[in-house]
Amino acid sequence: MAASVDPLVVGRVIGDVVDMFVPTINMSVYYGAKHVTNGCDVKPSLTVNPPKVTLSGHPDEFYTLVMTDPDAPSPSEPSMREWVHWIVADIPGGTNATRGKEALPYVGPRPPVGIHRYILVLFQQKAPLGLVEQPGSRAHFSTRAFANQLDLGLPVATVYFNAQKEPANRRR
Repeated sequence: MAASVDPLVVGRVIGDVVDMFVPTINMSVYYGAKHVTNGCDVKPSLTVNPPKVTLSGHPDEFYTLVMTDPDAPSPSEPSMREWVHWIVADIPGGTNATRGKEALPYVGPRPPVGIHRYILVLFQQKAPLGLVEQPGSRAHFSTRAFANQLDLGLPVATVYFNAQKEPANRRR
């Protein structure tokens, strides 16, 4: 299992966003046909709509998914760390994110400068959460504080990708 957290250490996901954990759930993330793997590059033009996120686990278990950018507005000066892009709670195990309750609507990556990391973190819930209060702001979000507030514990799966602003003439 150690091999699955290594890219998270190298990419500073563990440290900047989450603490060291042992993945116990398989989570697959796709933007269209593009399979998201740790550290891969995804063009922002592919991320306009929410990714398809499927997870293993049992239908009687529930999960919360958080998508965040720890590099906002700039990787060299992340003064808005973290910028939260999406929160979905009460996702039944063995299904996908569309089966959960969207607590914060999806906003696709729009990196203004530099290469940003976009991190999808999955937590296992102890029980259904029901209504999850929206953060007051997308800026200055803390995945750790959010997990603490909802008693979610450590993540059970995480994947991240990189994205950078596309040249205007290449956008489609």
